Amino acid sequence: MPKGVAASPGIAIGKVYILEKEDFCILEYKIKKEEVEREIKRFREAVEESKRQLEEIKERVSQKIGEKEAYIFHAYLHLLNDPLIIDETVERIKKERLNVEAALRKTYKSFPRKFDIAQTGFIQERFRDVEDVGERVLRNLLRKPALTLSHLDESIIVVAYDLAPSDTVSMQRDKILGFATDIGGRTSHTAIMARALEIPAVVGLRDITKRVKPGSLIILDGNRGRVIVNPTHQQIERYKKKYQEFIDYRKKLVSLKSLPPQTLDGREVELAANIAGQEEVDLAVRNGAEGIGLYRTEYLYMNRRTLPSEEEQLKAYRKVVEKIAPYSVIIRTLDLGGDKFLSHFPVPREINPFMGWRAIRLSLERVDIFKIQLRAILRAAQHNKVKIMYPMISGLEEVKRANAILSQVKRELDEENIPFSKDIEIGIMVEVPSAAIMADLLAKEVDFFSLGTNDLIQYALAVDRVNEKVAHLYQPLHPTILRLVDSIVKSAHREGIWVGACGEMASDPLYMAVLLGLGVDEFSVAPTSLLEIKKVIRGLNWAETREVASKLLKLSTSYEAKRYARQKLAKKIKKILSGD
Repeated sequence: MPKGVAASPGIAIGKVYILEKEDFCILEYKIKKEEVEREIKRFREAVEESKRQLEEIKERVSQKIGEKEAYIFHAYLHLLNDPLIIDETVERIKKERLNVEAALRKTYKSFPRKFDIAQTGFIQERFRDVEDVGERVLRNLLRKPALTLSHLDESIIVVAYDLAPSDTVSMQRDKILGFATDIGGRTSHTAIMARALEIPAVVGLRDITKRVKPGSLIILDGNRGRVIVNPTHQQIERYKKKYQEFIDYRKKLVSLKSLPPQTLDGREVELAANIAGQEEVDLAVRNGAEGIGLYRTEYLYMNRRTLPSEEEQLKAYRKVVEKIAPYSVIIRTLDLGGDKFLSHFPVPREINPFMGWRAIRLSLERVDIFKIQLRAILRAAQHNKVKIMYPMISGLEEVKRANAILSQVKRELDEENIPFSKDIEIGIMVEVPSAAIMADLLAKEVDFFSLGTNDLIQYALAVDRVNEKVAHLYQPLHPTILRLVDSIVKSAHREGIWVGACGEMASDPLYMAVLLGLGVDEFSVAPTSLLEIKKVIRGLNWAETREVASKLLKLSTSYEAKRYARQKLAKKIKKILSGD
């Protein structure tokens, strides 16, 4: 049974359709000096044709799926202007006297070798972008039509080495049951598009294209990241039952939509959604979100050739604010760096970008960019409740500098007679150990804290969570993490401010229950996790979770903490979720 990455939830049973990556037959030959300009002209025409095609696809994606997914094509268009691809191909034609097809293929095949940075999943996916763009230009040079999934006679499960964004956009949506790919992770384009389209997907299966044949039957389990090839009758019947249980379970959860996230003994918390773009707000509303607890604004900046203007940002923020009303929106200011880059912005290459020039550090140095974003947020805030949240705060100085810039922006808007919200709450992400340790001082300066548990765990335990060699050391219930969270919450409550949690711990029922016991007031999770987390909250006693949390704080190892939490809470949570 092939095991991969559960990229998009759901279960699919169907026939395999293998979308084979076409291996172009490219002849390499020398050209005459007088033919050089002709080949360069052919290349530039093919690039322009590729740009036109991608612009059309981008527009289609924006209208059908959402603006965040359309940004993928901003990146593709940017690559078609990149000197590493365009200029180098032209130079190959001139210096090596190569035909354009061979020159282009040499260029994009050599692209990964130009980088001496670590081959993380994120970077590897960007290399595949280059290859996909290169092959599009090749198709136009060779006058070969693109393979599409737009004319299917029956419902199928798409199996491929990888799926380019253009593959998923052109497909006949009602005929696609699921995706299974050899490569990719949760941040791959296949995963992003599958979740946006609500299609079950399993990626990173390594050799699924070699294990199956066209037309063979498979079961795809997007909940557990598994694929069963040529299942038995018993397996088919079992998964049909699981599929129906999944559908019934989702229907039952919907009945919780209008009920409050309140424990059995009366402790009510706020339950909000994490989003990366306006297209996710509708899903959040459908699942009963009481606001947006984390609006990741960096996706407005990524994979495009220019910075978003104030008006463009205002339009995006306002749409989110209006859709979620009367609830509030917490807009996190630009959090670029680490594994999120601006394709057009000269961020320096760093040995350890996760702890380098990123997030609030970048904003405080590039005040021009920061001020434009703050202006747009303040203007959007006049339409409903909006709060500003600064990411990766490591000390008091950063909060004071950011607030000083915010005050300056307010004065400028006032002088320009531009309407804006003069009274707006300010919060910070507590995700750096230094911020956690001095939470008592930071709590005097802001209106709320939000625990960025992903980075807090990573930084506090010195564990790169995407490094498989040390991933086992990434322990959310490590005594250090529990003590830090306990200290943060107590410091906040002493100053009368609330604490939220927006990392992965908030979306995991067991860890969420521990955070609840530690006194966290608000949970912000993926829109698809809202109802499940609400069900768990409504089935727990707060007093019981507090008792468990109190005991956990006295334990000395991750193993002990995890075992105790499971003993006291896991069975109860499973019972709550199953409805028994």
